[in-house]
Amino acid sequence: MSLLIAKPQPSRRRARGFTLIELLVVLAILTLLAGLVGPRVLGQLGGAKSKTAAVQIADLEKSLELFKLDVGRFPSTEEGLQALVAKPGSANGWNGPYIKGGVPNDPWGKPYKYTAQGGNVEILSLGADGASGGDGENADIRNAH
Repeated sequence: MSLLIAKPQPSRRRARGFTLIELLVVLAILTLLAGLVGPRVLGQLGGAKSKTAAVQIADLEKSLELFKLDVGRFPSTEEGLQALVAKPGSANGWNGPYIKGGVPNDPWGKPYKYTAQGGNVEILSLGADGASGGDGENADIRNAH
């Protein structure tokens, strides 16, 4: 008599993976984190634009000083900051360009405002809103004179 020995059937393994509920919980946690951290990160980026404008204004002011050493005066308001990259007609001794790559715009894409009165110059960015005054990112940024 021969006995048939039954082979053990391979047990079906439970499919490994994540359930829908687990995925939804993780998604909810990530959404909460993004809601809390996102505004802080964006606030830091905005502050960086103000700092960039202040650095650019300081660089422009140094270039204006070099212009003054060569020419004997600051560019007039009419000549503007373009006098740093292209020789004005009345600038004897001009030895520029004093800025590589042209005059930059402020970090918000607007040109810097330049005025010269007497021996003082003012370089001004109107900030994110492009209007005088304001707070935070909308505040005006200018050189110290």
